[in-house]
Amino acid sequence: MIYQIYPRSFADSDGDGIGDLPGITARLEHLADLGVDAAWLSPFYVSPMADAGYDVADYRDIDPVFGTLADADALVAEAHRLGLRVIVDLVPNHTSDQHVWFKAALAATPGSPERARYIFREGKGEHGEEPPNHWRSVFGGPAWTRVTGPDGLPGQWYLHLFDVTQPDLDWTNPEVREEFHDVLRFWLHRGVDGFRVDVAHGLVKAEGLPDWDYDHGLLDSTEKLGRPPMWDQDGVHEIYRAWRKVLDEYDDRVLVAEAWVEPPERLAKYVRHDEMHQAFNFEYLTTRWVAADLREVITSSISATAAVGAPTTWVLSNHDVVRHTTRLALPLSGPKRPNGIKATDPQPDQVLGLRRGRAATAVMLALPGSAYVYQGEELGLPEHTTMPDDARQDPTFFRTGGTVAGRDGCRVPIPWERNAPAYGFSPSGRSWLPQPESFAGHAADQERGVPGSTLELYREMLRLRRELGLGLGELEWVDDLGGDDVVAFRRGEVLVVANLGGEPVPLPSGTRVLLTSGPLDEQDRVPTDTTVWLTPAS
Repeated sequence: MIYQIYPRSFADSDGDGIGDLPGITARLEHLADLGVDAAWLSPFYVSPMADAGYDVADYRDIDPVFGTLADADALVAEAHRLGLRVIVDLVPNHTSDQHVWFKAALAATPGSPERARYIFREGKGEHGEEPPNHWRSVFGGPAWTRVTGPDGLPGQWYLHLFDVTQPDLDWTNPEVREEFHDVLRFWLHRGVDGFRVDVAHGLVKAEGLPDWDYDHGLLDSTEKLGRPPMWDQDGVHEIYRAWRKVLDEYDDRVLVAEAWVEPPERLAKYVRHDEMHQAFNFEYLTTRWVAADLREVITSSISATAAVGAPTTWVLSNHDVVRHTTRLALPLSGPKRPNGIKATDPQPDQVLGLRRGRAATAVMLALPGSAYVYQGEELGLPEHTTMPDDARQDPTFFRTGGTVAGRDGCRVPIPWERNAPAYGFSPSGRSWLPQPESFAGHAADQERGVPGSTLELYREMLRLRRELGLGLGELEWVDDLGGDDVVAFRRGEVLVVANLGGEPVPLPSGTRVLLTSGPLDEQDRVPTDTTVWLTPAS
């Protein structure tokens, strides 16, 4: 069980309103008490922060806003003392435009070794005034920007699948590959236990960079359109086989793929025996709160990864998606994965969302395989859906002219103490994104030790998951409990029943309740949007 920390929003030690490494270190006991096995930290490297640290200027140092290398070493040491492993984020698809390599590329001429580290191309048109192809940025707008040459004249174009400040590296270049082998060893030598690889499916582009005339997210692969030329190209697997050899030089380290890849059989390729150890199951994350859909995605996911001898990795929330305690309350007729919610949008029912969110987590943590929890979900935090536009910082919001809210709503600093400045996030009361008043009731000090609170539910689920070995073994579907709106399966002696329908479901005879995501009704039946874990009564 791995807990994701978004450093900017976890804990601020120096009062500048931005979370930092000493703040994280001071709060690590919360993770140990929660019962997780490891922490994954989003980027803390030197960065101009055009994309909250996913625009890296130096992969071997810590940005001063987060601390120092000594602070990183202290964090790793304290985590290990508490029995926690540490996974760090690595961003290999692109660098910051402030990286020394890209600065050198801009100063160099076309065809130079400096430019060969990135994807520079001549433009189309009589004078090269048109981009090399029609690719669009994930953040909105074109994926190409033209540079001015050393002579002051318009020159080549460079590719950036994300923000204009995030030029894509050219992974056909051996120098790029060797550089990242060295970066891996740098952090492994400092004691980190592994890497979550950002945009793991994007490093290799289709040969010739063929046109793709569609807007796209991290993956828009359909039967009609086929696989986009910028995502999930087979050449990425050669890269990760080489990375795996580097990790195997060290004891018990892990590679985790952020790969927005469908169908499950394509995703499973990333976790073959000589590549990654885990790959986030984003198809599961985006599945609607519909029993048939859940059964289908769970079955197909387990089958696909079992075929390559790997576990499935389950996830419901992270720093890039609307928190699942809010997302699950959205109408089924809307998009599966909305990119943020604005104050002017219809507002989800927070009570409904929390009830479904708790039930969904109780399903996820009973499934075989690995699981990830995003900071604050153990407190039942909702998405900040009423954030003022002038407080937003996600480049998606600006590159789409404000039409897309972006990811700020799930990145708001989390609350620790109801009556402290910034709810205990920062001693000064400053917060880089505004916290909604609703966070006060979700503060950790309001939930710790309170029966029925979301924090105590998570602690109990993780305790039972470990004691009963629910992450191991196989899943057996149970089809005769409550009809089509019920998801039911066995994990050894544990029977999991999730009611997604409108009518209460009676408990099977001869069982006793181990855990429930919400109260049973007056007749001890499972009400709507509730999950129970059961064992034999005797």
